[in-house]
Amino acid sequence: MKSNTILDEGFKSMQKQQYRSKISIISEILGATMDSGNSGAMISSISRRTNLSHSTLTENCKKLIDAGMVESTNNARNHIFVITEKGIQFFHEMQKFIEIAQLVKIRF
Repeated sequence: MKSNTILDEGFKSMQKQQYRSKISIISEILGATMDSGNSGAMISSISRRTNLSHSTLTENCKKLIDAGMVESTNNARNHIFVITEKGIQFFHEMQKFIEIAQLVKIRF
């Protein structure tokens, strides 16, 4: 009996799930906050854009705040995250690293 190659390939791709590295997650968070500009981004917006759970995102944002790359403020109803100048510089340097890593096919 012939095996169904489409189903076999689908199963293989499910087995090869690619998990994101910490550096990739940090890069995505910084990118989302940077794209929001000076007004900042709500945690729900960053969560949707980065596809991270609220708790995972909060944990990583705390690390970025402690490192001085993101600032946190509260307005009347929302928790807002704004990238700092240090965070912008780090993001740009990280993007250079990611480009080089992809060129030499290093998984990061």
